Amino acid sequence: MRRTRLAPPAAPLPDGLHEGLIVTSHGRHYIVESAGGQRHLCHPRGKKSQAVVGDQVRWQAPRPGQGDEGSIEHIAPRRNLFYRQDEMRTKAFAANIDQILILIAAEPVFSERQLAKALIAAEAAGIPALIGLNKQDLGPAYASAWQRLAAYRQILPAGDDAHTPAPLYPVLRLQLDAAHGGDDFPQLQALLQGRATLVLGPSGVGKSTLINRLIPDAQAQTAEISRALNSGRHTTTTTTWYWLERARGSAVLDSPGFQEFGLHHIDRQALARWMPDIARHATGCRFHNCTHIHEPHCVVRAAVLPQEPTEAAPNAAEAPGIAPSRYALYKHIFEELPQGRA
Repeated sequence: MRRTRLAPPAAPLPDGLHEGLIVTSHGRHYIVESAGGQRHLCHPRGKKSQAVVGDQVRWQAPRPGQGDEGSIEHIAPRRNLFYRQDEMRTKAFAANIDQILILIAAEPVFSERQLAKALIAAEAAGIPALIGLNKQDLGPAYASAWQRLAAYRQILPAGDDAHTPAPLYPVLRLQLDAAHGGDDFPQLQALLQGRATLVLGPSGVGKSTLINRLIPDAQAQTAEISRALNSGRHTTTTTTWYWLERARGSAVLDSPGFQEFGLHHIDRQALARWMPDIARHATGCRFHNCTHIHEPHCVVRAAVLPQEPTEAAPNAAEAPGIAPSRYALYKHIFEELPQGRA
């Protein structure tokens, strides 16, 4: 299949370059979208490919007789980058996003460890996150999954970054294959307005259902992108940017499913900082380098509740206790992180 440029470039900037937004990629090939919505096939200058979806770039149109691909010459400074990292590689999901929706479901049963890791990566990147629990029609299975998320719905008091008490993370009840979308679908729609939202989660939880519901022509857009990238039949192996409402900056980004979420880029000693329910207590410890695992006079260990919370408290004047499951996750992830970063 012959690759074709999706649109002729608009008039260049004074330096001869064009500005655009990376909306998806395949290997070393990128689709760059101009402010007017025209899309262009580009490749990065040089051997290394450091651009990711969400990057604002400047690109050079091909000269006559030099093919049909532009070249990415410059990546603008990012306000954030969301990625995971294991021992072998780093996987970037997107840059310059406003929030992350972590979508899980009552079935298949979600991994709280992977959920916690994704939330930690979001906190470390300075990106707000919310949780969507799909498949509300599954009755007892859904009730069990909802209870497992009780610790995430605990109300934290107002602090430096919040003027009123708020849950640790917003948790939304969804049924994406139903006409009504679930009890909290209207709330989700409101939260998507004016924001670029990365939709993250393992396979089989309803990400494609959500994208197709929000973007009726998503499949047609995907087919066009696949033809331009010469990537054959499309599977979600890279992030793709879809506009909900360009004028307001509303967009959703579909991302590849994952089974493991590496955190090798996280400093072991800073881990507590990226778990807000633990961070609220960690500043009170006697030792400034307390690991919150074995030291005496550890305020974090003293704050661990004797049992799991059953429901979110309606209000909170001070930080609630730490759920045993969340503290167990902290200890497990701490031990997983490379010791050289302690």
